[in-house]
Amino acid sequence: MPQLRLDELLEELQARIDAARGTRDRVHSLLEAVLSVGRELDLTQVLRRIVEAAAVLVDAKYAALGVIGPDGETLSAFLTVGLSEEEIAKIGPYPTGRGILGELIRNPESLRLENLSEHPASYGCPMHHPVMRTFLGVPVRVRDEVFGNLYLTDKRGGEEFDADDESVIATLAVAAGVAIDNARLYEEAQRQQRWLSASAEITRALLSGGSRSEVLELIAQRAREITGADLADVSVPLAGTDTVRVELALGGDAVGRMGLVVPLAGSLSGEACASGVPVTTADLAGEPRLSAGARRFEGLGAAVAVPLGRAEGQIDGVLLLAREAGAPEFTDREIGPLLGFADQAALALELAERRRDAEQLAMLEDRDRIARDLHDLAIQRLFATGMTLQSAARFIEHPGASDRVLRAVGDLDETIKIIRSTIFGLRAREERSGQGLRARAVRAVEQAQAVLGFPPRLSMEGLLDTDVPAEIAEHVVAVLGEALSNAARHAKADRVEVVLGATGQQVMLTVQDNGVGVPEQGRRSGLRNLAERAEGLGGGFELISPAEGGTRLTWSAPLR
Repeated sequence: MPQLRLDELLEELQARIDAARGTRDRVHSLLEAVLSVGRELDLTQVLRRIVEAAAVLVDAKYAALGVIGPDGETLSAFLTVGLSEEEIAKIGPYPTGRGILGELIRNPESLRLENLSEHPASYGCPMHHPVMRTFLGVPVRVRDEVFGNLYLTDKRGGEEFDADDESVIATLAVAAGVAIDNARLYEEAQRQQRWLSASAEITRALLSGGSRSEVLELIAQRAREITGADLADVSVPLAGTDTVRVELALGGDAVGRMGLVVPLAGSLSGEACASGVPVTTADLAGEPRLSAGARRFEGLGAAVAVPLGRAEGQIDGVLLLAREAGAPEFTDREIGPLLGFADQAALALELAERRRDAEQLAMLEDRDRIARDLHDLAIQRLFATGMTLQSAARFIEHPGASDRVLRAVGDLDETIKIIRSTIFGLRAREERSGQGLRARAVRAVEQAQAVLGFPPRLSMEGLLDTDVPAEIAEHVVAVLGEALSNAARHAKADRVEVVLGATGQQVMLTVQDNGVGVPEQGRRSGLRNLAERAEGLGGGFELISPAEGGTRLTWSAPLR
């Protein structure tokens, strides 16, 4: 009996030693898991480490981490352990938070089940999904926010998850929350650094003399890269109208969007321009507020429109960013830095505009000074010299010498006339400043909106203000006005597209509508005038009805 009692005591002691060793090993594994998770700063890698560590700690066959979306009701991301890529492909799309997974979203408390299928919320398991029995679910909190849930199923060996398993995973979830928060802070710091670098790059481009179009493209491109957007548009309000025009388009159907004019009340950019605050949507293609140009946004989902506003409240433009359908929505964490970037970009554009105005003013003042000096100094001295020579001619007895002096006086008179003509040209050029072909074409298209009943779409390419001479620009503006007038009176169209470009060799204007086409009979006097203008400049004129319908007018002139 004493020997039997001693054996029982030894067995009990060995069991306790084994339990203590197991507890020690589990605590050691937990500490290693916490350290492993805490070492990562990339959020994706942090989440992957959390799932892998949870599966190892409780010896689960399957593990997953579901990230709760912005709506607080569905899962926006789902990471798994224990399933191969082939098995995942057979199962189909990742769950969105229904059934037992949604139970933890609605009630963020730990949940342990002996048989998963017996729970009332367990339903909707897709085909090819492996059969799972035991279940352990634990919420992951980041500060006061439930970030997501850890799901573990099928403990190896057929055993059930016990209270120790739940305690271990709950401890891991606390460490995971800290690691996720650190990764988020690091990610935000990195993103903020990229925004600051982009702002500095834009400022350098402006101060180094970059054009407005180049800087706008740089603004849109950097915002698109940093936010991971698939589309970026910059729209500007049209003065005197309730519309905005797409001045720059990147990604997607950029050519189709460029120059598109839409009302303020019928577009995301228009609403941001009218309200002066960011406007977001989860589905740009199906946005009910979008009544204009919706076909341009097929296949796009989350989007945000941010105004580019000045300090005094004036809106210079709107930056629209959009992601493909199914991509994450724009969150406040992203919109905040984006709004700051937009404010800095708008300020940089305003400073550049003021600088260009100052340069223009300095140039005009310099022209005025040159004209004044020519008038007050050069002309007066030439006139005095001519008077002196004319007086001296009376004392010259040699006929040939007298003729030469008189010819010199005549040359001086001609020189004075030339200088006066130059002065007039300088002042006339000053009066015409700001009246380039590009601005006049925009005004002509804006004025046509009233008679057409809708805004025409305008696209312009090339150095229209510098390469196209003034006399040819006059013809271009006249032809554009006549073409738009004809479209309004005869075409019965609901879409008109205007393309104006200068290639260095010629200037070409194309006006196309989707109306009834060219009638067989009718007055042709206006069209003859357009053809005569082109022939007089050595250019070309063509009016056809394309196969797809409507009318296309093409007018061109060489640049001499």
